[in-house]
Amino acid sequence: MDEITKFRERLKKIGIELELKGNAPWIYLESVNGNKVKHEDWVNANHGHCIAWFPKRHDDEFTLNWYDIELTFNIIRKYR
Repeated sequence: MDEITKFRERLKKIGIELELKGNAPWIYLESVNGNKVKHEDWVNANHGHCIAWFPKRHDDEFTLNWYDIELTFNIIRKYR
C-alpha cells in the first residue's frame, strides 16, 4: 500500500483530497475533495472508478498495477 499512500500524500500537498475504497484486489476512487465520482465515470468496474489492482501472486512481493493513470488524473481534475 505504500504506492497508494504516496499517491494520496502527494496530491494532498497540492490541495487534492482523495477518498479511496478497496475490494481486494481492486482499489476504487470514491471521491475527490468530497465530490463523489458519478456512475458515468466508472471504468471497468461495478463498484466505482478502478484506479489500480494488486495481481494475485504466491510470493510476498506485490506490485501495484495502475489501470490508466491518465484517465485517473482526468477524473481527478473533473471532480476537484
